[in-house]
Amino acid sequence: MTKFQAKDYQKVFRGSMPALITPFASNGSVDEKLFTDFVEWQIQSGSRALVPVGTTGESPTLSHDEHIRVVELCVKQTAGRVPVIAGAGSNSTREAIDLATRAEAAGADALLVVAPYYNKPSPAGQLLHFTGVAKSVQIPIFLYNIPGRSVIDIMPETIKKIHDQSPNIIGVKDATNNLPRTMDQRLTLGDDFILLSGEDASLAGFLAMGGVGCISVVANVAPALCQEMITSFENADLKNFARVRDLLFPLSKALFCENSPAPTKYALSLMGKSTTFVREPLAECSADGKKTIEAAMRHAGIEF
Repeated sequence: MTKFQAKDYQKVFRGSMPALITPFASNGSVDEKLFTDFVEWQIQSGSRALVPVGTTGESPTLSHDEHIRVVELCVKQTAGRVPVIAGAGSNSTREAIDLATRAEAAGADALLVVAPYYNKPSPAGQLLHFTGVAKSVQIPIFLYNIPGRSVIDIMPETIKKIHDQSPNIIGVKDATNNLPRTMDQRLTLGDDFILLSGEDASLAGFLAMGGVGCISVVANVAPALCQEMITSFENADLKNFARVRDLLFPLSKALFCENSPAPTKYALSLMGKSTTFVREPLAECSADGKKTIEAAMRHAGIEF
């Protein structure tokens, strides 16, 4: 069971939370030293939680053993300083349960469970899927709603039914890029249900609509700035909030100029924190993509 108590969830699970890349060596294996060094840098840079083996961590091309090994490395290096929210999603409920229970055993503090992709389950099927995973573990769970990748959209009314049956489902990573949805979820689920953005480019509006943080791709490259933006909003320092927002916006576009996480890995390779290697069927960044990324990094003041 997570060391964080339910009464503290709203305080603990907020702010900038990088959806961590998984660095690979030149032979395609997981580079454990690069990964643990990267985790340490993220903590030192102010990230409030770490999210390994999500989509940005290339979980679809990791074996289950690699998947859990990355969680173990993250948990060990983090050493309780910030929460670890481990990806544990699948379009097979049995497979998702297996990943969830193994991640819990590895020491994860919470789970991120994506909407079942490809199968296109109905709301009734979504309820069965998420409640099935929730019953298999004791740690809290965040739903991950990303219709652009999973095809299905978990509607607020369905989320409420899921939450009502599974109180350990405590929030959602919302990558719908639908800002009114944020308020709809807040009013449907209540103030205690944790709303995290899954879209860096629209984070500013998401916070204004009641969100409390972001599971972020950009935070891989600019963790301190990402947290500064959220802290400025929380402190009502709107002048600094706007300054940082404008620094980060081109980067939030550039890191998706080609298939993610190839642009993020290229940016981090310039900083000495990753290789550019991505597993097939992804491809490394093109020359034009690299120019776009470098320009956005300069705009944000990132040294490389």
